[in-house]
Amino acid sequence: MNKSELVDAVAAKTNLTKADTERALKAFMETITETLKDGDQVTLIGFGTFLVRERKARTGRNPRTGETIQIKAANNPAFKAGKALKDAVN
Repeated sequence: MNKSELVDAVAAKTNLTKADTERALKAFMETITETLKDGDQVTLIGFGTFLVRERKARTGRNPRTGETIQIKAANNPAFKAGKALKDAVN
C-alpha cells in the first residue's frame, strides 16, 4: 500500500475528504519526524513505538577493492511493533 492508497482507505473509514485525510497524515508524519529528531520516541499503545536506534561506528570493507574503511556512527529511525499489532498479524 502506498501513501495515496492509505489516504483513500483512511478517508473511506473516517468519512473525511481525501484532502483533509492527506493533511492529517502529513501532520502525523511530520510530528513523528520532529519528535525523533529531538531524541524522543512516540508510543502508540497497542500499535507500536517509533524510536531512534544508535548504530556504533564500525570497520567495513569496500566490496570493489577489498580496502578496509571506517563506517561512521549513525542514528537510525526504527519501529517496534506493539503486542496488539503483532497479534493481529499472526
